[in-house]
Amino acid sequence: MPLPFLTADRAFDASAEDIALPFDDHDSWRRPYRPGPWRVAAAASLLLLASFILLAGMITLFAGAVPGAAACLALAVVFIGCALRLLRVGAWVSRHGVRRVGFFTTTTTPWNRVAGVHTVQQPVKWLGFPRTVQGQALIVVRQGGEAMPPLLTDSNADFLARSEAFDRAADTVEAWGDEYRRG
Repeated sequence: MPLPFLTADRAFDASAEDIALPFDDHDSWRRPYRPGPWRVAAAASLLLLASFILLAGMITLFAGAVPGAAACLALAVVFIGCALRLLRVGAWVSRHGVRRVGFFTTTTTPWNRVAGVHTVQQPVKWLGFPRTVQGQALIVVRQGGEAMPPLLTDSNADFLARSEAFDRAADTVEAWGDEYRRG
């Protein structure tokens, strides 16, 4: 059953393929894929925990302990900020370059400094934990041979058990790189 509203990343009647439309603004930063279920579930869990903390803060405030309520509010704001940042983590592309957004850091590389974008087989982190598994990674090689950490992997929170989505996203980033590296 189609829902009669527009989604954040495409029009209601757009096709199911994740291709950029010719009238889309290529100057704005966009994620060439949708956040995966593991990432969304983690953010939703953080937001649920924040709501419980806010409820506890409200009860504490009604009990008359204002410093305790302020501490609950501060903790809930931190959890909400972490959930929002977790949803921003990933690869972003635009006409200006490629951006790797991490939880604590963001690295932007202009397309004119990119020597190549390609998919390789290598050990990758499983869901960002220290444990590594054999998998695929999308690597951006800067001019001079300097490699960034993997832009996308098939074992991160966006693509775990979704190999088709990883292939589509990697192909999309490679296509953006081919188009804008040449100028």
